[in-house]
Amino acid sequence: MNYQQQLEQQEVRASVPCRIDFGGTLDLATFYLPLNQYNPSTVNLALDLRTSVTLSPWRQGRIRISSRGFDSAEFEADAAPFNHPMGLMFACAAFFNAQGVHIQINSASPPRSALGGSSAAAVAIIAAFHRVLGRSIDPGSIAMAAHCLESSVAGVPCGSQDQLAAAFGGVNQWSWRFVQDGSLFVKKALVPMGGEGALDPHLLVAYCGNPHESRDINRRWVDGFLAGRHRKVWKQIARLTEAFAAALVAGDYALAGQLMNQETRLRLEMTPDVLDPTGMKLFERAETNACGARFTGAGGGGCIWALGGKNHIADLKADWLSILAHDPEAGLLKTKIDPIGIIIS
Repeated sequence: MNYQQQLEQQEVRASVPCRIDFGGTLDLATFYLPLNQYNPSTVNLALDLRTSVTLSPWRQGRIRISSRGFDSAEFEADAAPFNHPMGLMFACAAFFNAQGVHIQINSASPPRSALGGSSAAAVAIIAAFHRVLGRSIDPGSIAMAAHCLESSVAGVPCGSQDQLAAAFGGVNQWSWRFVQDGSLFVKKALVPMGGEGALDPHLLVAYCGNPHESRDINRRWVDGFLAGRHRKVWKQIARLTEAFAAALVAGDYALAGQLMNQETRLRLEMTPDVLDPTGMKLFERAETNACGARFTGAGGGGCIWALGGKNHIADLKADWLSILAHDPEAGLLKTKIDPIGIIIS
């Protein structure tokens, strides 16, 4: 379908938040189906470092994608490669049989920072095309479409927490299971709408300076689980995630931080490189300051986030700044909880 004429009349822009998380990997069907009796879930907190997508007119029969941190790419619409660094984005365009479109992606988070940016971009692209086509903006169906597209082109098992955080925003626990209506998740809001500001002073998010590469770590977790290794560890992670969600609801940030550290230690036992050297320093300093800390996504670089009491977080902030000052690419991210998911303009 040639969108050129429609977009010449009016460009379409969509934006979505990124996320930090606890209990990731359990959103993979490889894990949550065999572990269903342990109520596997993932908690994510949407951040206002939003990813924006603009659809604008382009040459007939062609598709162009531009994104900060990547070289722009343009192809004949029916020959766009899905194994390209922006292959997921081309797959999203192909899902709508798009041609004559320039997709411009701008993310406020660092590229490859393990904040779910590529999945967020896919959600924003799909939402933007829904608006062009006059379709309803249903966050659940848009998130699942983005998840299915990513699963089809990634070459590795994919979860859906990133897409759900982008589509819905807020602070939520996602329970992974088959339910009677056929859906794969149950959403539970852990912080009421309008109450996110109370959580912000208890959070820190840092970029460690090294882009993450999640495939290898994820692959080792998946391969180990399939081979029967670390099953008890994953059951414990499921229990810790449930307890972490309850601690957030209660506003018990000291307990939540302790649970974060327990989960991170379990991951380190399985994959010591889930934290890079800078991330390890940040994690150990968080423990010293009575705060919890955890990598984002599948780790291996990217970001690490911390949670704790206000005074402890204030002390930790100074320590983290000192550690991060040694790398010009690293730093604290200025961010807060974003209660809103998809925004169309």
